[in-house]
Amino acid sequence: MRGLFFISTLGSLASGFAMPNFPVKGHEWIPAGPQDSRSPCPGINVLANHGYLPRNGKNIDLPTLQNAVAAAYNYAPNTFDDVFAQVQAMQLSTTGNISTFNLADVTKHGYMEFDGSLSRNDFYFGDAQHFDPKIWATMVERLALNKVTKDPMSKYVTIETAAKARAARVADAMKANPTFNASALEVQGSPGTTALYLTTLWDDSVGAAPKEWIKMFFEFERLPFTKPKTQKTNTDIGNMFAKVQAVQV
Repeated sequence: MRGLFFISTLGSLASGFAMPNFPVKGHEWIPAGPQDSRSPCPGINVLANHGYLPRNGKNIDLPTLQNAVAAAYNYAPNTFDDVFAQVQAMQLSTTGNISTFNLADVTKHGYMEFDGSLSRNDFYFGDAQHFDPKIWATMVERLALNKVTKDPMSKYVTIETAAKARAARVADAMKANPTFNASALEVQGSPGTTALYLTTLWDDSVGAAPKEWIKMFFEFERLPFTKPKTQKTNTDIGNMFAKVQAVQV
């Protein structure tokens, strides 16, 4: 378990954000400890850090995943059933039970982890699982996450900005990584990742994603909001995916 000093330090670093209140006991934010299993995907790590998935990130079955995405993000429970099915089909589980998986199981390169991640370095450089501050710094700059002006919209990231930042990150990876995987997985996965985080963090009242929410989600793997009132589905993600791909980059 990580000490209270570590948790307090992370909390103070994030103190500039509008921290949400989680009245439900058991869903406080607690970052992963050294023995906990985590994935390259911030979205499912967030669920474990808040106790919607097992906090150790291990032995997750389909009903648990369904309940977690519904309770935390208000996605329809079956939204990510296909992802779970992929883990089974690819035989990625290391739990000894095909009906469960550990979060780290999805790290295997070329299966569900791909080059050009927004917040992780490529597998070629040694660690594609953990948050990489240097990689993320390029996204912070391109998304202008630390730049807020008198213009109210400067607090938000639009689809166009997000799509162009994603494409620039992929271009960086292709230049730096001689083994860059430009497979169908990457072609779909990269814009898909952007569509997923935009859909998850979208503020319908503005038509954009708040910069503070994006920073908290990626940098601290912490929920930046309480449960949205409107349920989201695969259709919403698909619509966002189409919009991301439609941007000229």
